[in-house]
Amino acid sequence: MEKRRFQTGNVILISVAHMLHDIYSSFLAPILPLLIEKFALTYAMAGLLSLLQRLPALLNPFVGIIADRIAMRYLVIVSPAVTAIAMSLLGLAPSLTVLAILLMVMGVSSALFHVPTPVMIRKVSGDKVGKGMSFYMFGGEIARTIGPLIILAAVSLWGLEGTYKLIPFGLAASLVLFFKLRNIKISQDFHEREEQKGILKVLVKYLPLFIILIGITFFRAVMRAALTTFLPTYITEMGQSWIVGGYYLSILELAGAIGTLFWGSYSDKIGRKSALLIIAIVSPVLMYLFVEVKGIFNIPLLILLGFFLLGTTPILLALVQDRAKERPAFMNGIFMSISFGTSALAVVLFGLIADRTGLEEAFKITAYIALGAIPFILFIKKM
Repeated sequence: MEKRRFQTGNVILISVAHMLHDIYSSFLAPILPLLIEKFALTYAMAGLLSLLQRLPALLNPFVGIIADRIAMRYLVIVSPAVTAIAMSLLGLAPSLTVLAILLMVMGVSSALFHVPTPVMIRKVSGDKVGKGMSFYMFGGEIARTIGPLIILAAVSLWGLEGTYKLIPFGLAASLVLFFKLRNIKISQDFHEREEQKGILKVLVKYLPLFIILIGITFFRAVMRAALTTFLPTYITEMGQSWIVGGYYLSILELAGAIGTLFWGSYSDKIGRKSALLIIAIVSPVLMYLFVEVKGIFNIPLLILLGFFLLGTTPILLALVQDRAKERPAFMNGIFMSISFGTSALAVVLFGLIADRTGLEEAFKITAYIALGAIPFILFIKKM
């Protein structure tokens, strides 16, 4: 019988891989004010850029099917290099078409990375899946803390067109991962397909869960899109420089990193449903206060907002993996499609709202929209 121990070394290794990949994938939001100026974009058009970055998430279920049948670690090894190349070339893009292509390439690479890795985390987390997902998401959120600082420094040193000089670091990251991950054959457990159900049966069985996930992620995604995509632009519109806006984003993501580390583990103790409900009630209140309150309390509110807002994902990942007894990578692919797909729609919707009302009022509106996640959370059966 397989030991259900928490494999700390492997959990940290996969979480570091997540960090290396997501450092590069976080480059868009900090330089978005510069891209808006360079290409004369509206907020809706800026939202479409984020949509293009997320659009390949529709491929996630197919990636999940493949990942159930192959050595998943190779997808994890290659992705940071591809993402690094695409995102480091954004500043050099001579047209919106080239910019769109680069973002879509990054989206495909992201799909190849984010579908297998939570399944790998599940296998090495033993009976503490929530804790494992917290480590995993902590790596991603730390990346989104460091990433804006790296791209800000790169633009300050080399200009927007000089960010391609960051490519070698991404290539080096994939090389390191090759030597660290090549002998960890975690995917072998998923080759025992005689116990796996057909894809259609899995979809039918878990359809109620998928509907609940769509509701939770969409209503919360509008508020999250406002902050993770448009926060630097909002701070710029409030009279600060785009560099200060990048610092605000890093503060938000650092608080989110702490939140993901806390909430996934805490959900192991109080239950996924209870943890999600607390976050869903508190974070819209904090969002409204962040916009309304000016001055010295702005930063503390942003920290609290990041801690609560970004803590949802490890809980939902754990919720899916708790129930993914058949075709775990395919199940995670469905969830990632829901997560990235709703985020893509949300960021475009937010852009349209902001074009009509202005960024400040749009930020307030997202707080009300986020309350729509609460009824869906109440439908979750207690684990």
